[in-house]
Amino acid sequence: MNIMQMVKQANAITAKVKKVQDELANIDLTGESAGGAVKVVCDGQGKFKSIKLTAEAINPENPSSVDQDTIETLEDIISSAINQASDKAAKEAESRMKAVTGGINIPGLNF
Repeated sequence: MNIMQMVKQANAITAKVKKVQDELANIDLTGESAGGAVKVVCDGQGKFKSIKLTAEAINPENPSSVDQDTIETLEDIISSAINQASDKAAKEAESRMKAVTGGINIPGLNF
């Protein structure tokens, strides 16, 4: 195999990796617990998108005591904490991967 064929194959693989990454970014996957009282949505790359809580998840003994504002506030503050942790994890991974690769961008490593 000559160098031009290898470059062509590498470019084709890079394009396929990019396409799959784009497809994964546009998929919503939902996880549930407590019989659906807590639902979390992530994209196909594992990035957090949203959380939904029911009154039963917050106060199973007396769900009618939980108002919609409380539910939305909890969803917002939980989402904020998850996003902060995810951002920190991504930055840490990027920093460590750049140290290993010497700053070279390797397709598929997502940093």
